[in-house]
Formats: sequence, structure tokens, C-alpha cells
Amino acid sequence: MKQFLMIAMAAVMLTVGASSAAAQSKTAPKSVIHVVTVKWKAGTTPAQIKAALDGVQALPAKYKGITRVWTNSIKVQGGKANAFVMEFKDEAALKAYADSPAQKEWYGVYLPIREESTTFDITN
Repeated sequence: MKQFLMIAMAAVMLTVGASSAAAQSKTAPKSVIHVVTVKWKAGTTPAQIKAALDGVQALPAKYKGITRVWTNSIKVQGGKANAFVMEFKDEAALKAYADSPAQKEWYGVYLPIREESTTFDITN
């Protein structure tokens, strides 16, 4: 009897775990969040930083694979000065963005003033 209860309990736990994972996969977005933290080069002006961040804000109009952006850094750690986020429709849109005309145009403003950056690409 004790062995039967243990088996039944294990079966219930597996069922709950499987249904929880299935529910999460149905509601989890397939978009990709591209998180970038930036340290600017010495001597970079506030106007140059604003132009670079304004360029991030303009990207969804120039590249349809970007659905949303965030540029208002509330808290940044690790020696960085700013952070920004781009949300891509999916992983394919992120991959296609590399070397796209939109990226190349924005890099003309961004790369000359970027000392270093750290990037995380996150999805479900």
C-alpha cells in the first residue's frame, strides 16, 4: 500500500509539472530581448550620447524586426554609464539585423563614442 501511494504521488507530481511547463510554453513570448550596457569613451559629450540613444529609439522605424526599445537607464552597474534594450520579433530577426542597413547607419553614430559594451540576448 505504501509503495502504491508513493507511485501515485510521483504520478501526480509529474502531471502537475508537465501541465505547468505546457502552460508556460503557451504564454512565454518568442521574442528576443537584446540588452546592452555601455561605457562611453572619455570626452564623449551629453549631446553625442543623446544622439546615440535617439538612434536606438529610431531603429524600429528603420528595421521592422525590432518591435520595441528602451533607453532610459534608471540604474546601471559595473562601470557602465547607460543601458538600452531592443526587443526583436524573434531570433531570426535578431540574426538578420547584423550588418543590416539600419544597424550600419546607427553604428555610424554609436561606435565612434563607445568604449566598451556588454550584450545579453535573451529569449524563452
